[in-house]
Amino acid sequence: MMITVPAISFPKRAARAGRATGALLALLLLSAAAPARAQTWMVSTTAQIKLGILDKYGQIGPYTATFVVHNEKTGKDYFLVKQLGQNQKGVDVLFPTDPSDPEYFKAESGEAATATPGRYTWECRVKGVKAVGGRFVFPEVANDVTVINR
Repeated sequence: MMITVPAISFPKRAARAGRATGALLALLLLSAAAPARAQTWMVSTTAQIKLGILDKYGQIGPYTATFVVHNEKTGKDYFLVKQLGQNQKGVDVLFPTDPSDPEYFKAESGEAATATPGRYTWECRVKGVKAVGGRFVFPEVANDVTVINR
């Protein structure tokens, strides 16, 4: 009795079918996956304190307001001088001011003020006399980034 074997053996067909099935499965999985995108976040946090003075009834006329902020930790004083015209009763300023601003809080050495965490006192002098003042605490600030899944 003689057995005839086909020219193409079964194991070769199974290997080809397995490769083809695997390739189709890989294509199916890749096409179903969402396209990969990189998340790029730009984050910034800046703490600033708004200080101000106001001649409530407009009786003084034009005047010079000199703001002085004292850092209790370092002992440094930072100054900002504002000229107020005839029709200006008051002014608000932000501490610290960006050094690129022509009018910024600076020490007598020219060093720009920074938002260093800690306790501060401030006053505003008009005609060389303390008109108003107060105190504040700069908080520590930090940035957190959260990845959002779709």
